[in-house]
Amino acid sequence: MPRQILVPVANGCEEIEAVVIIDTLRRAGAQVSVAACTSDGDLEIEASRGIKLIADCHIEACLNKNFHLIALPGGMPGAANLRDNPHLTELLNEQQKSQRWYAAICASSAVVLAHHSLLDNVRATCYPTFFDQLEGALPQPESPVVVDQKNRVITAQGPGCAMGFSFALVDAVYGKDAYRPIAKQMLADWAL
Repeated sequence: MPRQILVPVANGCEEIEAVVIIDTLRRAGAQVSVAACTSDGDLEIEASRGIKLIADCHIEACLNKNFHLIALPGGMPGAANLRDNPHLTELLNEQQKSQRWYAAICASSAVVLAHHSLLDNVRATCYPTFFDQLEGALPQPESPVVVDQKNRVITAQGPGCAMGFSFALVDAVYGKDAYRPIAKQMLADWAL
């Protein structure tokens, strides 16, 4: 049965991170819902480098649904736009309360998760210039991707870590080393 994954996107999000997360999880067989966190209900967002992405649904359509994983791309001001969306905040709080996986890469680790106290006593990383905003977390600055198994949280540093981060997401929802066939298919020999 496909795992249900939510990838919220907002104006100004980092397109490399968003697309790699979505693509890798779909290759793994997950049912990925890309949800726009826009105030006007628009499904189209403009990412940080001007690339336009069209979401599957608006974030409001995801309320009262269960997800195996919620994975946030970073980028600025995308992370701030995700942080300020009350529907996403509600979903993330429910995810933590239900002890289901949630993840963030780049600025979103600090700007979204730490801001909403979702990294308290969690081993985590983020884009290096945001380390001072990882309040409550147990920062891991030397690690490009951090999996906190106990708290069911995965974080990563930035765009260059997007594929490794995505492989960690696959393993979280499908089991240890589930990413390997996808890495082989993608010619990501460095990850094998």
